[in-house]
Amino acid sequence: MPSVRLHRWDEIALEKITEMMSQKVIAGEREMLAQIYLKRGALIPLHAHESEQMTYILQGSLRFVVGHEEVIVREGEVLHIPANVAHQAEALEDTFELDVFSPVRVDWLRELEE
Repeated sequence: MPSVRLHRWDEIALEKITEMMSQKVIAGEREMLAQIYLKRGALIPLHAHESEQMTYILQGSLRFVVGHEEVIVREGEVLHIPANVAHQAEALEDTFELDVFSPVRVDWLRELEE
């Protein structure tokens, strides 16, 4: 039987992805939670993944292009992106957000292990 585990964000190292983006990640067996910090102007290029994604904006705002639709997501809002749907994002201001992925983004785990 899997064990219960308590995670503390303040004990997880902030990983610098680029000059414009940093993150903290917690992964379970079937889902992943990430705190993402984006500076204004940060661009997340067009990509798709097998994981369903929920993006919850805690502070700031992001402009997403999902498929052929543009969506502005602001503080207090959650965007659901289905699995395998191409999307990109741009930080319209300094932004702090939570992303939930299911299943786990295996590509992110490999990057964390390196």
